[in-house]
Amino acid sequence: MSAEIVHLEPGNLRHEYGLDTQRLQPWAVLNAPFESSWALARPRTRSMLHSHHEHEIFIAIRGSAVIECDGKRASFRAGDIAFLRPGLEHRLLNDGDEEFMFYSVWWDEEMAEKFIARNREEVPA
Repeated sequence: MSAEIVHLEPGNLRHEYGLDTQRLQPWAVLNAPFESSWALARPRTRSMLHSHHEHEIFIAIRGSAVIECDGKRASFRAGDIAFLRPGLEHRLLNDGDEEFMFYSVWWDEEMAEKFIARNREEVPA
């Protein structure tokens, strides 16, 4: 058995929430209770201010930026991890001259319930 690999394809990035992203789910082979994507904030760009019902984690990969949550700002740079609770209004600001890349993972109760149900069905009695 070999590893299943999804490569970051810069030519496949799509514009979402003001950033360039590549979603990694749904991925047929992955049975996971979450979704995820690579995200690229080009220099001097800002993501759309938004909130949602999912929990979300940002993992900073390259560069530095600022995360704004409910009006408060915090620096965010390569190696940092941020947790965003459901309903928290947030956005990412890259006011610098270099690209900022991060990995985003999000999940909610419905995703977890579907995951548990799928796996319960697969467990032999």
